[in-house]
Amino acid sequence: MNRKKKINETLKKRIKKANAKLNKSTKPRYISKAERATLDDEAALVTETVDATSETIIDSEIESTVN
Repeated sequence: MNRKKKINETLKKRIKKANAKLNKSTKPRYISKAERATLDDEAALVTETVDATSETIIDSEIESTVN
């Protein structure tokens, strides 16, 4: 390889790496299997508490309309 070609290749590589660092990736962040399981458990707990509170609210509204 001649000298000019090699210099140009290295400069192009540097520019390409710099541009790659500047551009943010649109790829979503990796979530491990264990982390997904804990998130699912937390979501299940939240829905259970929401269901329980909504049932008590509905029950109290029914009692207040009956009385």
